[in-house]
Amino acid sequence: MTERAYDPELAPVVPMLPVESDWSDMQAVRAAMDEMIASLGATLPEDVRFEDRSIAGPEDAPELAVRIYTPQEPEAPRPGVLYLHGGGFCFGSLDTEHAGAALAAHAAGAVVVSVDYRLAPEHPFPAGLEDCYAALGWMAGEASSLGVDPQRIAVMGSSAGGGLAAATALLARDRRGPQLCYQVLGIPELDDRLETASMRAFTDTPLWNRPNAVMSWRLYLGEDPGEVSAYAAPARAKDLGGLPAAYVSTMEFDPLRDEGIHYAQRLLEHGVSVELHHYPGTFHGSAMVGNAAVSRRSSQEMFAALRRGIGQPA
Repeated sequence: MTERAYDPELAPVVPMLPVESDWSDMQAVRAAMDEMIASLGATLPEDVRFEDRSIAGPEDAPELAVRIYTPQEPEAPRPGVLYLHGGGFCFGSLDTEHAGAALAAHAAGAVVVSVDYRLAPEHPFPAGLEDCYAALGWMAGEASSLGVDPQRIAVMGSSAGGGLAAATALLARDRRGPQLCYQVLGIPELDDRLETASMRAFTDTPLWNRPNAVMSWRLYLGEDPGEVSAYAAPARAKDLGGLPAAYVSTMEFDPLRDEGIHYAQRLLEHGVSVELHHYPGTFHGSAMVGNAAVSRRSSQEMFAALRRGIGQPA
């Protein structure tokens, strides 16, 4: 592994993290991710209750599982957050980001709906995205029963979830669907072209690197993708005007770094208000080292931006 100037609190963890991944056995990859997440032993906030539901999926598609998180303190209506888990479009679930979604509900004082969207390669694009959009439509339609203010719904995700969040915002704009007030794009996976300087440079970084990105896009787009849609890879979108204000985060030693920065710049060029945070010495997924000062700072700043975006008091 190439030596890099990782944050001193993160550096001791780097040698213990996987670099090479064998994606030929997707079930094994998913099981390994589940085991890694479980080993973190995240603590759930005590003031958030949650329930699982099945809702209607897209037309001619199966029902969709969602998990709804609601802060216990009475306040209605609350803002709502559609929460999309990460996992390279191919793994991840309601359980892998259970703690993250609960923390979002607690920190933002919002009703959070986490979506168990379909995964590639069994279900390549656009299946997962259509699931996310269907969940957004359900959330807006059920706003009253959920205790959600339909004028204050945001979309949020990290990694592939950040890419899906950006794509969901594009779909909502173009289909004139539910109006989003904010989008949180954490370390987002946005560009299938794999041409940025960071994507070319970081071939052996922990947890995520160029070989992983190549495989992720190959499985998500399918065997013969043809002309790639901007809804699959939002970096390809020519017009970013009319989208909700955004928070974008990037990590220094992450192959996705530059596409996140470029997307934030292009949003600004198209008149969209953007808060861009870049964290030195970090890598993709380094926030899992939750006790590191840079991880605490990135989490605090993300949730502070989300609160502002959904109109909550600071």
